[in-house]
Amino acid sequence: MWQLLHGNFNLGDVMTTEMLWSLGLSAALGLISWVLKAHVDEVKRLQILLNRTREEMARDYVTKTDVQASINMLITRIDNLDAKIDALLRSLAK
Repeated sequence: MWQLLHGNFNLGDVMTTEMLWSLGLSAALGLISWVLKAHVDEVKRLQILLNRTREEMARDYVTKTDVQASINMLITRIDNLDAKIDALLRSLAK
């Protein structure tokens, strides 16, 4: 740079410096791009795994409302059996 300001420079030196600077920037940008792409791919992979886990959870486990409906149906059947047993005992007691 000092040579450029004072006029004592060779055009080949400037071209070499510019080429080295360009090469360095290109290499740095390439490395940053490669690292960024690796991270983006990893995030996509984790999102897919998370979605699969959510689907499996929904498939394997029941919700609170499903359990409540099943329990209510079971209680209704037990009450019906209780009523039939009471009717049977009443008829046998007569």
